[in-house]
Parts: sequence; structure tokens; C-alpha cells
Amino acid sequence: MNQELLDKLKVISPEEEQILAGETEVQKSIYTAADDFIVDGSQMLDAGKLIDIRPHTRFVHFPRHKHNYIEIIYMCSGTTTHIINDTTKVTLDTGDLLFLNQNATQEILPAGKEDIAVNFIVLPEFFDRTFLMIDERSALQEFLVGALKKNRSFTDYLHFHVSQVLPIQNLVENLIWSLVYRQPNRRNINQTTMGLLFIQLLNHTDKINQDDPGQHEQNMVFTAMKYVEENYKTATLDELSAQLKEPAYYLSRLISRMTGKTFKNLLQTKRLNQSAFLLTTTTLPVEEIIASVGYDNTSYFHRIFRAQFGMTPRSYRLSHDSVSSQDTGRGCRNVQKAQARYRTAFHR
Repeated sequence: MNQELLDKLKVISPEEEQILAGETEVQKSIYTAADDFIVDGSQMLDAGKLIDIRPHTRFVHFPRHKHNYIEIIYMCSGTTTHIINDTTKVTLDTGDLLFLNQNATQEILPAGKEDIAVNFIVLPEFFDRTFLMIDERSALQEFLVGALKKNRSFTDYLHFHVSQVLPIQNLVENLIWSLVYRQPNRRNINQTTMGLLFIQLLNHTDKINQDDPGQHEQNMVFTAMKYVEENYKTATLDELSAQLKEPAYYLSRLISRMTGKTFKNLLQTKRLNQSAFLLTTTTLPVEEIIASVGYDNTSYFHRIFRAQFGMTPRSYRLSHDSVSSQDTGRGCRNVQKAQARYRTAFHR
């Protein structure tokens, strides 16, 4: 990290000064006015803001608490130790990222002077543009959304070991720099930067910390989804089972429980979405597209395509040809629909 920026984040805060002077607890009133220790985004953010950062308070045990927003913790230097949901110990090293949704409980062991962590305080609506930038048809994207929204069927946290992934480090530092120095137009810049960060994280799901208890299953599901994304033409559950060295029946149940879809559903959705993409971006004959996505039964493909999209492949291509020749008004409406869809996903 840029040394000037790191030095700014190291400055002892007024709360830390009181701790060093003998105070033994964090000042709860800074974080919430409620009896329960739920850190309140409206108290941590200025009116109208969707995101801000706050260096983690050092030198003291931070007691068990929750957040009514999404928290992203980035370890600028040193280490911090977090207890998630009362049982899971997560140690963040320099360059690590930790995402916590509103369900997660967290306590943090005392950090030293050189242990510099930054807490991103993020309201769900900040991510509207982020999810527009990600392929909305990606199962990986859907899983990451589920990990961040209030949904107990997914993990409450994601821990990424990404210190060696330079694009991710640069993007996080850009976010911090923009928020620390109050860069003009920072909302647009930061929402776009967050979108780029998520795209990079989806490319590096192998960096999810497999050593964290409770993360092993989530990591296997990420791996399964990435396998489908990259091998949709020939993918089989048996091949995935061999790669992960787990029984096929176990993976089948795990994928269904974690995503709400069977392996067959995930594979079929990916193939159909890829065929729709090829129909609208190429002039390949429909028969070639069918074969290229892994189907050899044309009648079966036409049946499931119509069930998915409500029209034949030829009609789908023609309808999108007409869309592309019109002005951007419809595109704007599609953006608005997508924004509404993701707001619904976060708040339901």
C-alpha cells in the first residue's frame, strides 16, 4: 500500500487515545444507540452516503456485535483475529479481504499499533451498479449475491486470501484512497471500482480461505459453479466428483442445498444462456450453436429453450436484432429493471 495513505490510516484516533490512557472498552455510543450491540449504518454514515471507511479500533477487545449493513474488512498491514458466529476464528493477514453480511456476529481480539485494518461500511443499494457490471446470468454471481444478502441458506462471511493478486490490491487501494481523500465524483468512481473488484473476485474464487471451518462447503460450491461456467459443453457430475474427490451424491445434495438448484439445473441454465448469447452476438446457424453448447438432440433443445425464454431460438435472435437497432431508451429501461431486481434480492 502507498506509504502516505498507510501513514494516514495509522493515526491514533480519539477513541484509541482514551484506550491508551486506560479505558478498557470500546465506546459503544460511537457505534449504536440501541441496547443490543448492532453497529448502526445510519450512525456510521453521513446522511445520503452509501459507503464510507473507518480504520479498525486497535488496542482493545472489540466485543461481540452485528451490523445492519454489509461490512468489508481489508487488512492494510499486520494481522487481526476475528471470531465469527461465536465459533469460527478467522485471522486476516496483510492483503486479505473479509466480507460480512447482516447475519454474521463478530468479535475482534486486540490489535497492535501496526495492525491496520480498514472497515468498509456499505449499504446494500451501493451495489446496484456492481451487479449490473457482473454477468447477470452467472451462477457464481448469484451465489455471491446470496452470500451478501440476508439469507441463511448461504454463508454469512467470505474470507479471501488475495494478497498476491495485484489487480484486487490495486482496486481496494483505489477505493480507500478515494474515500480518505474525498475524491470528486467519488460515488460513481467507487461504485464502478467495486464492480471491477467483484469481477476480479469471481475470477479468484480459488482464493477463498479453505482453512476456515465452515468455508469448505462454500468453496466446493464455488468450484462446482466455476467448473460449469468453464466446461459447460462437456461437464458431468461424475467428472466434477473425480476432480473434487467427493462422492457424486454428496456434491449433488450440497449444490442443491446451497444454491437451490441441482447440478443438472445449473448446467442447463448455463448452456441455454450461452446459446442465447451466441444467438444475439453471432450469425452462426442455430444447429451449430446447439452443438457448441453441448446438446445433440435438437428437438430437446428447442423445447427447453422455449420453456426458458418463451420463444424459439429464431424468434429470440430476431427480437434481439430489432432491439439492437433501436435507440438506447430500451437499454435504460433494462438497466432500471436490473436495478430493481437486485434491490429485491438484497432486501427480501
